[in-house]
Amino acid sequence: MGIYLSTPKTEKFSEDGENAKLRFGLSSMQGWRATMEDAHAALPDLDASTAFFGVYDGHGGKVVAKFCAKFLHAQVLKQEAYSAGDLGASIQRAFFRMDEMMKGQRGWRELSVLGDKINKFTGMIEGLIWSPKGSDSNDQQDDWAYEEGPHSDFTGPTSGSTACVAVIRNNQLIVANAGDSRCVISRKGQAYNLSRDHKPELEAERDRILKAGGFIHAGRVNGSLNLARAIGDMEFKQNKFLPAEKQIVTANPDLSVVDLCDDDDFIVLACDGIWDCMSSQQLVDFIHEHINIETSLSAVCERVLDRCLAPTTAGGEGCDNMTMILVQFKKPINSDAATSGQSAQTASETQTTSKEVKNEIAN
Repeated sequence: MGIYLSTPKTEKFSEDGENAKLRFGLSSMQGWRATMEDAHAALPDLDASTAFFGVYDGHGGKVVAKFCAKFLHAQVLKQEAYSAGDLGASIQRAFFRMDEMMKGQRGWRELSVLGDKINKFTGMIEGLIWSPKGSDSNDQQDDWAYEEGPHSDFTGPTSGSTACVAVIRNNQLIVANAGDSRCVISRKGQAYNLSRDHKPELEAERDRILKAGGFIHAGRVNGSLNLARAIGDMEFKQNKFLPAEKQIVTANPDLSVVDLCDDDDFIVLACDGIWDCMSSQQLVDFIHEHINIETSLSAVCERVLDRCLAPTTAGGEGCDNMTMILVQFKKPINSDAATSGQSAQTASETQTTSKEVKNEIAN
């Protein structure tokens, strides 16, 4: 449940941006929670032809969410599969890479710098002592070599984060998700989920958890975590006889591929602080009601956050941190080939391989 404040923090961080093919707005708010554990990334120009958007909802602390917001998109670029044009494989590999990078001396140092002020100071000092190299998340060379130091045996953080990202290249949209943040597309005003909330009671999640030696109690993994997939949470990833995708909790994302057409209005990425209060269709309807009367897309997001914020903490819903990214497509998306009857792809449970997995949406 978390610790609640006596009054909510309603100050918002908001941002707008665009490129030739899309515009975006985002907003985040701490709300009733004692700390802000959400993070996000919005890069309309990840490279010359690619846009990247991601929301990260931390649990047990903020550092893993912040780590993902800083490094995940850069790791997508650094994968060999990205240069080969396999976006799905590069995104999936980047999710797993987050867990690998958070281990050892450098992982400990980077998390310390991103953490609370007291840890930030000690992390900076130890970083100067043990690592002459600074970290540059946009450097194309991957220099996360093993470092000697007092935390060389650090197995990674016990806190964790969801990750839901959308990568847009030309007329293709790829959504990758681990956890219960969600991506939704509006097509002719109809909401279609492009991700699945990874809860422990889902059959595939339950089977993996039990086979890996875990258990589910009161809807929580080993009685503590209400998610079946996440980045971090290394205490659930200690079985040395199993690959990363078969651990009790895995960072392995579901992948969905959508061929965009002129019927597509926008996509929304949001943490569960939003989805606890509104269904996918309710949010899409709300956005359509306000998108043409607000001055910016971030203002629409702010309206959603205010709409979801609970008046008190009595019920629990509307008391979480809230983060939302709204990405609107500039028309026409694909004037050469798109028609109102063109098929697209949407999410269902997908294979956990490096191949992009496509699922049909009914128009």
